[in-house]
Amino acid sequence: MAAVELPGLRRVAYGVVLAQAVLTALLAVLCYIPWGLNVALSVALGGGIGTAGGLALALIVFRKGTRELPELVRAFYVGEAAKFGVTIVLFVVVLATMKRVLVPGALFGAFVAAFLVHWLVLPGAMRRLESERFGDQERR
Repeated sequence: MAAVELPGLRRVAYGVVLAQAVLTALLAVLCYIPWGLNVALSVALGGGIGTAGGLALALIVFRKGTRELPELVRAFYVGEAAKFGVTIVLFVVVLATMKRVLVPGALFGAFVAAFLVHWLVLPGAMRRLESERFGDQERR
């Protein structure tokens, strides 16, 4: 069976995580100005939970370089399960320990925003990756 190496996809995956983190930080700062610390903290935690889940997936799937295809598919399943688990655990911890200061709409809104970054950034990143790949093939 052929080994698969995905350096371009690794770059895309970590780029999505970076975009989630940047959006979370930007939203937290922008929300602090008009609404104060509790809203900004809720936004940071909600976006941070979404970002942490994406990071868990990326770390698990792309921790090794070249893999056999079945191993890579298995890594994606394990990564998605870890993403789900990290998200649930972090929500439970945050909701259990910080419920007096949380603003639920801001917490969940920022989580959804971080989740949507994945769907907004990924298509463009994949198009760039594909054009780079086909550009390399044309040069050979």
